[in-house]
This record gives sequence, structure tokens and C-alpha cells, in this order.
Amino acid sequence: MLEQHEHYVKQTYRNRCRIAGANGVQSLTVPVVKRHGEKMPIREVRIDYSEAWQRRHWRAIETAYRSSPFFAYYADDIRPFYEKKETFLFDLNEKILQTTCELTGVETAIGYTAQFCPPDGHPADCRYSITPKISCATGAGFYLQTYYQVFAHLHSFLPDLSILDLLCNEGPNSLEKLRTKS
Repeated sequence: MLEQHEHYVKQTYRNRCRIAGANGVQSLTVPVVKRHGEKMPIREVRIDYSEAWQRRHWRAIETAYRSSPFFAYYADDIRPFYEKKETFLFDLNEKILQTTCELTGVETAIGYTAQFCPPDGHPADCRYSITPKISCATGAGFYLQTYYQVFAHLHSFLPDLSILDLLCNEGPNSLEKLRTKS
């Protein structure tokens, strides 16, 4: 279930991801239009296109992954996110989620909440446990699954990266990596 009625929370993965480049981890943030002092439901958060963030993000992704084994294979599926302009952050995230599920082979039904559902402590509720402030390598009960990374010879394995990193480096083996507990 995707929570579509929560209030937008800054400094979360709702509008950012991390990729691995030659110089280490790079954060990519989708800028949003902010209404100062006002809580906004996540469905109403608009993307800010006053800066050329799409071009910067695509260049960063190309630079980071063009030498990875599967970037050329997935580039045509990824590039539209950096060419088309979605109005709302939720819609962009939903399309990215659907595309990554298709590309990795994850088969799941995606539903949407009818009203805000507060966290209930259920292990499957990861809304607040996956955060840039806590590494999945050390917290939240997740397993650290290593895989091939282009720049591992420079930085060792870098955890907590976008699914894009896994796709570009492992390709069709991504689903197996997601399923493996080590």
C-alpha cells in the first residue's frame, strides 16, 4: 500500500536518491515547491522546474553508470524520467516504482490508502525506517546484500543507494540479489 495521505516530510527519500560515482556517493534531489509553514499532503507536492535539475540528474546518472554492465540496456527506460515533466512528486515516484518493479521482475499489486494510516509497528511498514539519516547497513532490520559496483575498487561497497545502482550493475540478476539474505 502506498500512503497517499501523509504530510510531506523533508529530508526523506520521497524526493531524493543516492548514486555511486567515481568520487563516492552523490545525492540527487528533486526540488519541490514549498508552502512555508503549511503541512502538505504528499499527493499535493508539486515538482519545481525553475532549475534544470532533470538535465543535471541525467548527466550525473550517465557519468556514474555508463561504464556499468547494464546501463545501456536500461537507459531508454530510465531517461524519460529526466525528459518528461510530471506535475506532482507522488506521480513521479509512482511511475518510477512501477518501472523499477517491471525492470527488476518484482511482481506485486500496488494499492493506495484511502486515508492516513499511522505506522502500526508492523515489520512490513517501512515508511519511516528507510531514511537517509539511518543506514540500512546498520539499522532498521535490513540485510546488507553486497553486489558488483563499478567503483568498488575506489570506495569498497557503498550501501544505501538507489535501486538504479543495483539495476545498472546486476541487470537481470537484480531480483535474485533482492531476495538473497546474507
